[in-house]
Amino acid sequence: MNVRNPITGQADRPLAPIPPDRLAAVATGLRAKVRVSAGRGEALSRFGAALAADDDLLAALVADTGRVGESVLERRIVAGLIDRWVRLAPTLLTPPAEIPSSVPGVFVGGDAVPYELVGVISPWNFPLLLGLIDAVPALAAGCAVLVKPSEVTPRFIEPLMRLVPDELPLGVVEGDGGTGAALIGLVDTVVFTGSVATGRLVAEAAAGAFIPAHLELGGKDPAIVLAGADLDRAAAAILWGGTANAGQSCQSIERVYVAREVHDEFLALLAGRAAEVGLTCEGGPIGPIIGPGREDVIAAHVADAVAKGATVHTGGSIERHGGGHWCRPTVLSRVDHTMTVMTEETFGPVLPVMAVTGPDEAVALANDSVYGLSAAVFAATEEAALAVAARLQAGAVSVNDAALTALVHEGEKHSFRLSGLGGSRMGAASIGRFVRRRAFLVNRSGAADPWWHP
Repeated sequence: MNVRNPITGQADRPLAPIPPDRLAAVATGLRAKVRVSAGRGEALSRFGAALAADDDLLAALVADTGRVGESVLERRIVAGLIDRWVRLAPTLLTPPAEIPSSVPGVFVGGDAVPYELVGVISPWNFPLLLGLIDAVPALAAGCAVLVKPSEVTPRFIEPLMRLVPDELPLGVVEGDGGTGAALIGLVDTVVFTGSVATGRLVAEAAAGAFIPAHLELGGKDPAIVLAGADLDRAAAAILWGGTANAGQSCQSIERVYVAREVHDEFLALLAGRAAEVGLTCEGGPIGPIIGPGREDVIAAHVADAVAKGATVHTGGSIERHGGGHWCRPTVLSRVDHTMTVMTEETFGPVLPVMAVTGPDEAVALANDSVYGLSAAVFAATEEAALAVAARLQAGAVSVNDAALTALVHEGEKHSFRLSGLGGSRMGAASIGRFVRRRAFLVNRSGAADPWWHP
């Protein structure tokens, strides 16, 4: 296949999947390197500093995705991610203090054993961040890591690999779905970010290889706006949460439930703000549609809603500029759960707004989903928002803000329902996915025949 340029719409770069024998050789080489590598923190620090300053990497990210602002932010977040794990890993991996057990004279100690080779299969919407968000803590834990990014966005691989210190056991390879499938048979644990359908295949392949799989899959994140909330703040936050990266984020706000008594005011504020947001080809912040064929899904969701009675306040159509596909921030009202735009992942800058009678209905509708990745709640007080947040089936809830999980990585969270499986990729617990705990049970009783022996 040829790789499509999201700005021009042209398939202007051949994809060069790594041959299976070469992939196996890379995996073997990484395993050999991890056995002799030392000074991991210092190597990671040098990698982070080089990444933060490299303009070729940034240019490749822009070429891959067609957006600038989010690429600059993505690079900054990854540099901060590396710095954070360099600081945290030594403390988190320190063996726990030995403790006495419930059996007299027996004490319990232990250590952590890294998985030798971790596999990462990452998506196209944030190529650098989602390629490294799991790779960095795995490297900090002492593993080698083999990353296979999406075939939609491979341009960043070559400049990234130029920045990797020789002693750092990190490989990033170009390939398609077949490459990802082959990778699973070569590693000791696998992390996947992507669709539910592909995630199921990864989980099945991992089970066949008898290795752990950690999956972060789709989302249909709700936002709830209750009476008494700061509506201007809510409109601004929800607009950003639903349209950043043109809505092409797992944690994008994709449906909004608003208390009926403030619905019209909120809708006017949201639509007014959305109408002022332009496309990057016009000097605005909204980039092109990156994933091939996503424009058809977005158009179908909006068309289905309109056919069933929804009103379009802004946007609402796919535009062509310079060969690429674009969608302006689209605000809909008069929506309900018979519409695909309220139930299926749109992955575009579309914000359907539905009036509700109060918190109970809002919670019921927010939880009426096969997904449970994240959510947002706006209320008159923090206490009121937290009370609603505690009732939501979602792994992370932003309170009086939206999509904070994209920026704040310190909070441990798990995906609910079809949004994922496995350990948390956020918070200090994240590094625990890449080590196995080993217990040392030491008998210091001094007795020749301990009391529990017959």
